[in-house]
Amino acid sequence: MNKPLTPKAPKSTEAKVVSAPKVKAVKKPAQKKPEPKPKPSISWSYRLLLIAIELLGLAMTAVFVIMMLLGYSASLFTGTSFFANLLPFAVGVLALIVAMAGILIGWYQFRKWLYSKQLLCPAILSISMALGTGWYSMQEQFSPIHAHFRTLVGGKQEAAKVTIAHQVYAAYRRYDATQLQTMVQRAQEYNAVINEAATEFGLDPALLQGVAATESSFLPRNSSDGGHGLFQITQVPKVVVEQAGKRLAEHQMSLHNHRHNAFLAAATLKYYLAEMKGDLFLGLLAYNIGPANGGLRFIMQQYGATDFVTIQPYLQSLPRDYPIRVLSYALAFRVWHKEGKLLPYEEGSNALHIQHIGIPGLQEDFLG
Repeated sequence: MNKPLTPKAPKSTEAKVVSAPKVKAVKKPAQKKPEPKPKPSISWSYRLLLIAIELLGLAMTAVFVIMMLLGYSASLFTGTSFFANLLPFAVGVLALIVAMAGILIGWYQFRKWLYSKQLLCPAILSISMALGTGWYSMQEQFSPIHAHFRTLVGGKQEAAKVTIAHQVYAAYRRYDATQLQTMVQRAQEYNAVINEAATEFGLDPALLQGVAATESSFLPRNSSDGGHGLFQITQVPKVVVEQAGKRLAEHQMSLHNHRHNAFLAAATLKYYLAEMKGDLFLGLLAYNIGPANGGLRFIMQQYGATDFVTIQPYLQSLPRDYPIRVLSYALAFRVWHKEGKLLPYEEGSNALHIQHIGIPGLQEDFLG
């Protein structure tokens, strides 16, 4: 028998949903962070230049500090007692050396941090310190400290110079203010030729003004002892005449010509300063004595004198105070130039201020 057929299920009329093939997501490549631009390479020559500037600044700073501390120590421990003066000073110098070594070690560590900030920082800071300490050490209140330092280094010679310098200050103090003012005003007529002559022979104009003030009081004339003109020129070495004529481009010179007179005076003073190996006191004294009695050099050889201090006792018949008068007048002219007026030495802090200005040709001009 045939089996009844099982009816098949009708095919679904609904369309089969065909799933789309899975598409793999394409990963976008990760964006790379922009690489930092390489720092520009710094040449060794540039680095060496910065190191040289840094070392220069440190050296200048150390010099100014050492000068101040040694000058202060010399003032504080003045004397010859071993335990009260010499030993404390020596201990102070040792402490200064140790302190400077410690400061250098500290700077070496500190400069690493400065380099991390900016390559220029160590050089800039060291130069700034040098300028700051230099400016500070040159202030007026430190003039005595500088004087003590010069005495410490210069020894006997500097001590004698300081003693004579105070003779110059004393002479300045004794001048009548009205007469000194008249002298300065009278000099205005001749300042141009004096400045020219001083420049030609490398002299301080105030020093040459002091010579003219001492010689003629800026009243050119013929004197009874044979002097002529503004600087009372008498006998002049032949080589001096040749040097002055060469600078003036003149073959014939007249002592009554103020310009010629000033050039002859400047050449003469320069000549005697060279003969006395730059000693200002002896140079002025030789200028005043001239070739009389064989000149100052012969006189010094005769008595075995070596400087202005040791020659003074033998100058009883000669004007041994001549350098003091010249320099006290020169000081007055420098004060006038710096301040626009003459300062009474004993008023307020004028004494310290005038000493700070300095004697022309003898002491540094701290005010520049």
